[in-house]
Amino acid sequence: MAKKSNTKRKLIGMVSEDSNQRTYYTSKNTQNHPSKLTLRKYDPKLKKHVKYTETKKNLGRNEVKERKS
Repeated sequence: MAKKSNTKRKLIGMVSEDSNQRTYYTSKNTQNHPSKLTLRKYDPKLKKHVKYTETKKNLGRNEVKERKS
């Protein structure tokens, strides 16, 4: 089944604040939640729960980019 092109949901990557690894991917509606998403998830490299911050899916590196504001 093909993905609709008019959807408002964007695919995002989740980067660990401690190990800087992008382990999780999810989607979110950018109109309802314009701010960055932060979740507490399990990091398999560190084997414990840490904070994960939203980044773009297509970043070439596993770093959190600061927004210009």
